[in-house]
Amino acid sequence: MLYVCGQLGVGLYMFLVGTEFNAAHFRQRARSALAVSAAGIAVPFALAFAMAPWLLGTPGLFAAKARPLEASLFLGAAIAITAFPMLARIIHERGIAGTSLGTLALTAGAADDAAAWCILAVVLASFGGTWGGAWLAIGGGAAFALLMLLLGRRLLAGLAMQTRPGEPLAAGTLAIVLALFCLSAWAMDAIGIHAVFGGFVLGVCLPRERDFAAKVRAQLQPFVVVFLLPMFFTYSGLNTRLDMVMQPGLLLAALAILLASFAGKGLACWGAARLSGEGPRDAMAIGALMNARGLMELIIINIGLQAGVIEPGLFAILVVMAVTSTLMATPLFNRAMRGAPALPAQPAGGAG
Repeated sequence: MLYVCGQLGVGLYMFLVGTEFNAAHFRQRARSALAVSAAGIAVPFALAFAMAPWLLGTPGLFAAKARPLEASLFLGAAIAITAFPMLARIIHERGIAGTSLGTLALTAGAADDAAAWCILAVVLASFGGTWGGAWLAIGGGAAFALLMLLLGRRLLAGLAMQTRPGEPLAAGTLAIVLALFCLSAWAMDAIGIHAVFGGFVLGVCLPRERDFAAKVRAQLQPFVVVFLLPMFFTYSGLNTRLDMVMQPGLLLAALAILLASFAGKGLACWGAARLSGEGPRDAMAIGALMNARGLMELIIINIGLQAGVIEPGLFAILVVMAVTSTLMATPLFNRAMRGAPALPAQPAGGAG
């Protein structure tokens, strides 16, 4: 029961994340954002490819049938992921969403997450099968995304036109949205990609006119975040064997992964920001925000565990990494921004 409700919760959560996706960020600060994003992906993946051969030989980390390329790509995605909803929430609460720093961090975080999820889709599609089946799944996912972006958006715009300004969504309209969510999740699962991708793509394609996406988010978010999502956390906790991390063989691997995660992501983004012309304070703030993994990490490693790519030992190590990096994000960001001009706080956005 926890598994089923938790999967529904995380699928709807990714749908809510999609409704907050703002394409306008990509048209601002593109050059610096691409540099930060590229560094935040390239360095973690380089470290993952360097460590994967050793980690594959350590019992309790990767499945016996995991190939070196799959192990490297999965570990790289797990290290490179950013807690984009948490990043957006901190930026909104600090009132810097419209500033140069806020725009740069949001754009780089979104690009990093998109790349990590695409690479995870490659791993899931190829694991245990042939590359022919992998390319079929990837091609199907790309076709679904293009269909939704080009045609789906136009069809969904009709729902927004039926919405009255200042009023909540009608029950029938909300039912249609939820039915489309279920169909999108089923479509992704049917072609061999995890169901959460379907929910996210649908959320991105929801119309923003007449605050349609915001109204959907307002009606679904309390139930998803307060009731369903905690079941996913509980299920993740039941799968976490912290006692395994303390075993001599796994403890050394845990320390190496933690070091690679913090240095590979935070320092890489900080360095790229400095080379792009950002000041020391803003570069440190970007490194702190980009280094947080949060719920995005838990989603990825749960998918990896369910698919049989990783084993409980690596799952526990990555849970520790996700919790530690998330707890450090806000204090490091506040320290970096100490002395910066205070800005009025804005309403917190979406699911944190």
